[in-house]
Amino acid sequence: MRNAILHPPSGQPPRTILITSAVPEEGKTFICAALGINIAQGLEQHCLLVDCDLRRPTLASLFGLENGKGLVHYLRGETPLAPLIRKTSQAKLSLIPSGPPVATPAELLDSTVMQHTIMEMAARYPDRYILFDSPPAQAAAETAVLAQHVDAVIIVVRWGKSGREQVKTLVENIGREKILGVVFNAYQLSGLDRALYKKGYYGYYSYGYYSSETYTSGSSSGQN
Repeated sequence: MRNAILHPPSGQPPRTILITSAVPEEGKTFICAALGINIAQGLEQHCLLVDCDLRRPTLASLFGLENGKGLVHYLRGETPLAPLIRKTSQAKLSLIPSGPPVATPAELLDSTVMQHTIMEMAARYPDRYILFDSPPAQAAAETAVLAQHVDAVIIVVRWGKSGREQVKTLVENIGREKILGVVFNAYQLSGLDRALYKKGYYGYYSYGYYSSETYTSGSSSGQN
């Protein structure tokens, strides 16, 4: 995912990216956090995570941060944006919490203020990639609206959760041209898959090349 973002086949890299899923509990927040960490570990890249899941916010808790004041307060005009940015344990990774859950999140996210916020973040932080953790599309109609105001969208599909038609509908609602990629999450290998995996290249790499016998033999002969 990181390579697809930083090194697109054509054009400029997408700098504002929405992470979403069709239904809840597919791992979108985890993928968003992991991707943010991965990008921030680059030599030149900075990353800002924004929790737009105003229904079930969990992004801040993954980094051990409190979900106190956040995006909700800014969208309501109660605080400026800059003081809401929180540092994480990663030197070049920061986060804007969502703030406490609200009864009418669609009114805040599907607003002119939110649209301007996305543009402001991109303009204010030209050296950063900005990842938005959004609500699942089938649980929140505002996700499709948010998708229209970012550069690209990543869809997370968990094995055994979303059906093919649900994913197809999500892609159609967002627009195929916006989709950067689909992450197939938490896939469970069958017995046959495991057997084929062990017999394939990676099986050889793990069980042959780096076996204790090979390592011992190489060490005794002075090889590294």
